[in-house]
Amino acid sequence: MAALVLLFGAVHAAQGADRWFEPRHAAAGRPLFVQHCAACHGQRGEGAPDWRRRLEDGSFPPPPLNGTGHAWHHPLAALYATIATGQGRMPAWSSLLGRGEILAIIAWFQSQWPDEIYAAWARMDRAER
Repeated sequence: MAALVLLFGAVHAAQGADRWFEPRHAAAGRPLFVQHCAACHGQRGEGAPDWRRRLEDGSFPPPPLNGTGHAWHHPLAALYATIATGQGRMPAWSSLLGRGEILAIIAWFQSQWPDEIYAAWARMDRAER
């Protein structure tokens, strides 16, 4: 995990104060998101209806990833780990998606975030490293 955090730190530094990814990375992530994530998180990352309401088993429905939920409260390493290894009802995707594909998916849904949400996330992410 430390190597992953170092990789993300290098990506952040290379991209400067703007987003950590280039538009082409987000564009590459869109079809991957549609193929692997949209069935649960919605075509535009809007999440499941009533995503804040616990299900009978105590878990929550898939949250929005478009900046209207809590994804921006999690550092990049945690977002990556959640997709790679799964969490709650969400399956692990590391057997189907490589590191670059997972990062492209994150780039795509973060590209949907308003600048003020992304800026708050970036400050938190830097503090977590």
